[in-house]
Amino acid sequence: MDYTVSMFLNTLTPKFYVALTGTSSLISGLILIFEWWYFRKYGTSFIEQVSVSHLRPLLGGVDNSSSNNSNSSNGDSDSNRQSVSECKVWRNPLNLFRGAEYNRYTWVTGREPLTYYDMNLSAQDHQTFFTCDSDHLRPADAIMQKAWRERNPQARISAAHEALEINEIRSRVEVPLIASSTIWEIKLLPKCATAYILLAEEEATTIAEAEKLFKQALKAGDGCYRRSQQLQHHGSQYEAQHRRDTNVLVYIKRRLAMCARRLGRTREAVKMMRDLMKEFPLLSMFNIHENLLEALLELQAYADVQAVLAKYDDISLPKSATICYTAALLKARAVSDKFSPEAASRRGLSTAEMNAVEAIHRAVEFNPHVPKYLLEMKSLILPPEHILKRGDSEAIAYAFFHLAHWKRVEGALNLLHCTWEGTFRMIPYPLEKGHLFYPYPICTETADRELLPSFHEVSVYPKKELPFFILFTAGLCSFTAMLALLTHQFPELMGVFAKAMIDIFCSAELRDWNCESIFMRVEDELEIPPAPQSQHFQN
Repeated sequence: MDYTVSMFLNTLTPKFYVALTGTSSLISGLILIFEWWYFRKYGTSFIEQVSVSHLRPLLGGVDNSSSNNSNSSNGDSDSNRQSVSECKVWRNPLNLFRGAEYNRYTWVTGREPLTYYDMNLSAQDHQTFFTCDSDHLRPADAIMQKAWRERNPQARISAAHEALEINEIRSRVEVPLIASSTIWEIKLLPKCATAYILLAEEEATTIAEAEKLFKQALKAGDGCYRRSQQLQHHGSQYEAQHRRDTNVLVYIKRRLAMCARRLGRTREAVKMMRDLMKEFPLLSMFNIHENLLEALLELQAYADVQAVLAKYDDISLPKSATICYTAALLKARAVSDKFSPEAASRRGLSTAEMNAVEAIHRAVEFNPHVPKYLLEMKSLILPPEHILKRGDSEAIAYAFFHLAHWKRVEGALNLLHCTWEGTFRMIPYPLEKGHLFYPYPICTETADRELLPSFHEVSVYPKKELPFFILFTAGLCSFTAMLALLTHQFPELMGVFAKAMIDIFCSAELRDWNCESIFMRVEDELEIPPAPQSQHFQN
């Protein structure tokens, strides 16, 4: 056997070892690239996932009783369901216009800025806010009820035009002034406000066109609101209709204010938002105060911004990145123009500087993704129509509109750059408890991947450690590549080394085989033949 092995090794040339190590390095490199891509896309190792899902049951990794398995599976599903419910998705108060902004981006770049999940959530919001149970009694509203559920944008736009045309045809209703007389009054039915809303959002290609359609919607919606306000106490059906008309009116006025803000009429937009908040103080679900804060920052009316923050930055009210980072911007504005890291390290931080740093730490703890966008360490994309608070989607929505306000304040971005990373030294790790807020939710990455387009690299916090198999394949690829390089450069020396290693391995195997054969031979030689049985036992 030793002679056969030596003959086989003598026939191997250095080219064989170069091809062997090169092929091994190539295969391990391809596995490493695939593992890295899978980890960046799905946040886990493919080999680890396959081994846990398929190999563990085959290897007998699930040997517990069925009752324990069912209990544990139910517990896992309950915890997963609870984590998903904690990640509530909110309507973006600063969302763009589909026709005038999102579609223009698609025409220029060929990319879709909105995901199917995001648009599906918007369709659900429209059905909730713009429909009611009595819509089937009015043909135009019945058409719009189906239009909000339509997935095809052109079908929605066609349905909106159809609703307006039906309203024109049925607009003249004859109503007798006196029952016993033949005198009749020609009464005009109100226009369909929701049809104008859909056309302004999706068909208008400019903000000016959208504003014209919203003004027509305001005229129709205001008339419907006043009529339903008088009838809201006549029954649950009228009350639901009045609630719907209220939502429509608030939405129209808010979008008109946003149109004015886009077209540069910022003071007019601020007045419209203030009037809307006074008229409907209980409708906080639209978060109109965030639109107001952004418009006031554009006017550099920092005293008014502080007054709004004093009302909404309360411990009993839900927080947002706009609230936390605007508060940090105001405190940074007081010290940022004279702030110097070198001077602060020599003399220490003053009281005002300490307040600014603490405000930045508070904002970063609430949403740690925002500073990378404000400091332009990551590229911005168009914000989605829905955001996840404390997630990457909220950070994009905030930075998209507020980056200019931070740049306008001298030294604010420099102060943020010097202090934001210090937040993570104050937060416990692992994030089992927070410092100023609740622990950071673990489900933000999954929800943000659904909300944000595929061409965007989702920001993940806290950063995940690399799986073992990625490190293993990286080491294997590096080791085999080094062997291939050495074999190519020093073929004779590496050939001798390979033969020596194989000889050592084969000699060890041969030694074990010889020992086993010797032991078997000794046992055969020492075996005692069986003694002949006596006559007594034979009988």
